[in-house]
Amino acid sequence: MRVAIAGAGAVGRSIAAELIEAGHDVMLIERDAAAMDPPTVEEAEWVHADACELGSLEEAGLERCDVVVAATGDDKVNLVVSLLAKTEFAVRRVAARVSDPSNEWLFNESWGVDVAVSTPRMLAAVVEEAVSVGDLVRLMTLRQGQANLVEVTLPPDTPLAGHPVRELELPSDAALVTILRGGRVIVPQGDHPLEGGDELLFVAAADVETDIRNALGR
Repeated sequence: MRVAIAGAGAVGRSIAAELIEAGHDVMLIERDAAAMDPPTVEEAEWVHADACELGSLEEAGLERCDVVVAATGDDKVNLVVSLLAKTEFAVRRVAARVSDPSNEWLFNESWGVDVAVSTPRMLAAVVEEAVSVGDLVRLMTLRQGQANLVEVTLPPDTPLAGHPVRELELPSDAALVTILRGGRVIVPQGDHPLEGGDELLFVAAADVETDIRNALGR
């Protein structure tokens, strides 16, 4: 898979290194000459250009990329890059970094964004997940807000202990995808019994999160 990353700062370089290690072909686009540092990610293709300029993206061959990641620290730049990638180059998948959570509402399909990643929101979710037992914690938004990845840690005295997964009366727009139990990752089957302390990961539409709480007796 060929991936273009706009922004070769610490975030962009880290993403590039991870993708290269996974076997992908990566192009880093950076407009600041001082930030151009190819030895830091030698396997990447480095392009000194402004990713907000259509001509620069054409020269870089963005149409040959399967995925574009807008990873600069400027939300306005990331929106423009996302829009150009989707509308001018028909890039199949566009992911964008959100630096200011108050701008998150802009990062949707209208701006060409398939996946928006808000670092402050993710860090807040990690903190909540670490300290919350029995509460529903939203970890990530998927598909422009159409669904969320949410987590619930069952309390030790949960009335669900010993009951099989199939007895959970989940809404139709929610799915239990994983149970984390100690050091184990369990792909849930209908006859798997639940235990106190289980971390349950759901993919669910935002409007059914209350129904999930009800199904878990919260």
